[in-house]
Amino acid sequence: MENQNFTTGILVEQSPAEVFKAVHNARAWWSEDIEGDTDKLNDEWNYHFGDNHRSKIKTIETIPEKKVVWLVEDNYFKFTKDSTEWTGNKITFEISKQGNKTQLVFTQIGLVPTYECYNVCRDAWIGFIQKSLQSLIATGKGKLTWYLEKR
Repeated sequence: MENQNFTTGILVEQSPAEVFKAVHNARAWWSEDIEGDTDKLNDEWNYHFGDNHRSKIKTIETIPEKKVVWLVEDNYFKFTKDSTEWTGNKITFEISKQGNKTQLVFTQIGLVPTYECYNVCRDAWIGFIQKSLQSLIATGKGKLTWYLEKR
């Protein structure tokens, strides 16, 4: 059976070290509304987007310049029947050299098309990875409000 977990990626000019550092700086590319540290193994932190989405996340794996893995320990969506859809999901960032560029592959293990939030979450992750995180890596500044830009 084909992998149905959501995945997206980017290819950038910067080094694996720069990509690794940017991933760990979730406040700069995902949300300023994060409480707690996000850059070390076993860090636990809280994310929220207004009153629509809250998550408690733990950084469970970091391999410098290669991989970061977050575990969603608890989740709440205001807009889904099962408000805990992400609970237990792992969010992975895999970093590798591709010639003279660096590839980042983002996967949310557990975010599958049968989730009620799938389309909304897929579109949000594509924006946060391909617009905000890519901008942070390339320019040093994320685009937290990418969704306000004309598409």
